[in-house]
Amino acid sequence: MATDSLRLYGAIDLGGTKLRSIVADGGGRILGKDLRPSQSQDGLDVVLERMVESLDASVAAAEVEAARLRGLGIASAGAVDAVRGIVPGAPQLPGWDDVPLARILEERTGLPTRLENDATAAALGEHRFGGGRGSRYMLYITMSTGVGGGIIIDGEMYGGKSGAAGELGHVVLDMNGPPCGCGARGCLESLASGTAIAEKGEQLLDNGKSPILARLRAENGPVTAEMMHRAADLGDNASREVFREAGHYFGVALASYVNIFDPEVIVVGGGVAKAGDLFLDQARVTMEDRAMAQPLKGVRLIRSELGDFGGTLGMVARMAEAEEGRA
Repeated sequence: MATDSLRLYGAIDLGGTKLRSIVADGGGRILGKDLRPSQSQDGLDVVLERMVESLDASVAAAEVEAARLRGLGIASAGAVDAVRGIVPGAPQLPGWDDVPLARILEERTGLPTRLENDATAAALGEHRFGGGRGSRYMLYITMSTGVGGGIIIDGEMYGGKSGAAGELGHVVLDMNGPPCGCGARGCLESLASGTAIAEKGEQLLDNGKSPILARLRAENGPVTAEMMHRAADLGDNASREVFREAGHYFGVALASYVNIFDPEVIVVGGGVAKAGDLFLDQARVTMEDRAMAQPLKGVRLIRSELGDFGGTLGMVARMAEAEEGRA
């Protein structure tokens, strides 16, 4: 339960299938939390209702009055116009078109509200409260269904002219590679995301190359990156090779990031990064083989410390710093 002297904030991480909310103090201590389906397939109005319900549940779990909250931060999937508080559209949020999400939630909750892309918010969370604490130059990359990222320069989030910087999943690694959801071909996302790994798994099954994976699919349904990882753990060499190849592509991208940004630490989150050492170990080997010596020196490549709470805690940091005049 919160003491009366704490500054408290609400935060919501909105995804296509789930939304997570928290109530936390300005130091990143979570006092209440909630997780529920976002029901994005049911349209905007339903999602908005779920967001408010989730925040109310987190307030109740924290055992505080809603009036104690000093602001609300939203980390949203998809492209975000953080300056205007608008979600222009996102594949994960069907039917959304230039939705003024910050304004709508501010009107419904009565709280000052800020909006960021979910990966950008997670980068800020890791820098303030997680694996990037104390660094001045940090990259955050989420390797999940898609690939996103955030950039910390001189201890502050770098957003670029429109707040859209950090699309680290859309560097092109193979101009003749598979099509990407962004419209290009051969992006990191199309080669090493959870979706790309699952597609490679389906190809293995089509070619009869993975009896272990075939058994898992028969028992559990469509192939996922998590299923591929389980098959690899069970000794499926074809699945292991898919993870090694994806890790290699990720390492090629990491080498470019190292050469361009000269970071102290690279924090990797998302389900693919959590799926054992095979993927990240290969990425590290390739990065170290391909990056230039000077910027590579001293770089730490680590897993996320905050896990699923990176986005919400990043928005807590954003709201707290906005009050202090730092954001």
